[in-house]
Amino acid sequence: MSKNYYAVIMAGGVGSRFWPVSTPDNPKQFHDMLGTGQSLIKQTFNRLAKLIPAEQILIATNQRYKDLVLQHLPMISENQLLLEPAMRNTAPCILYSALKIAAQNEEAVMIVAPSDHYIEDEEEFVKNVKSAFEACEKNDLLMTLGITPSGPNTGFGYIQFEDSEKEVKKVKNFTEKPDLKTAEKFLAQGDYVWNAGIFIWSVKSILKSFKGSLPGMYDLFQGGATCWNSEGESDFIADHYPSAENISIDYGIMEKAQNVYVMATDFGWNDLGTWGSLYDKLPKDENANALVNASGYFLDSKNNMISTQAGKKIVVEGISDYIIVETNDTILIFPKSDEQNIKLVSKEAEERFTNG
Repeated sequence: MSKNYYAVIMAGGVGSRFWPVSTPDNPKQFHDMLGTGQSLIKQTFNRLAKLIPAEQILIATNQRYKDLVLQHLPMISENQLLLEPAMRNTAPCILYSALKIAAQNEEAVMIVAPSDHYIEDEEEFVKNVKSAFEACEKNDLLMTLGITPSGPNTGFGYIQFEDSEKEVKKVKNFTEKPDLKTAEKFLAQGDYVWNAGIFIWSVKSILKSFKGSLPGMYDLFQGGATCWNSEGESDFIADHYPSAENISIDYGIMEKAQNVYVMATDFGWNDLGTWGSLYDKLPKDENANALVNASGYFLDSKNNMISTQAGKKIVVEGISDYIIVETNDTILIFPKSDEQNIKLVSKEAEERFTNG
């Protein structure tokens, strides 16, 4: 492990497409979505700790999740928490983390990674991250890990890269989630990867980019230069963070910079964005039924996704292609084909239950 390696785990999302398990009070990163015995945030921390000293892994999250983070990661100190007093997308949070890390180590290189993704081949992932760290230590690069597409998925953003024999390739452009025809075209061209939202850079490179592309935000946070890693940090953040522009790192920095590079990877990645994406990664019975925290007896039923909270016995007859989820106070029965509507339906259902 290198003393210059740092990580920031982004753990502030709500994960509303995984309702009713994921709620604003207890989002999906704090759940054992895969039935492994560990929450997603704990798996992410342990994966990064294979390469990065545990005390140099920071957690960026909303203030309301402070106790949840410490409950799932009791090995970290409070100084490893970046508590956001307001939701301002990813750019302010990443600038905050880079300044905090730079105050500890000006030679640091850092990875920014989501807390709630699935990675099957962790050895390959660590190998890729180490290669990216080494490249960013030597060069002024803003890097992202791209995922080699397994099909024309319309649920992910795409990154186009320049043709090169090198492992690290210069990025031509970013494309938001395309329609199916466009995604098929991207795959046929062979110069596109999925955007996984995983970034690597030196603190010097990312701070230089913020200074050039988002100078107002940079100046706002630079006002706390004497506060980082001290008792005054939390007060400064509470007073100034809500004034930061609400903008993503993609729009604010990556799509403007001229030194953006991508490494095409294949470590079995899944963003676990919906129940369907979780279903894809779970073991299944002979009729393609998947279970989490449950034992199932299926009669004339196939292609179902079932999740319970307490290892219950589930008997299903004559139901196929459904999502069935049971929590302490809610049961969801929803067709898989309509899973994108769960986010909307969850809001409507909560309003109805609250208002009677």
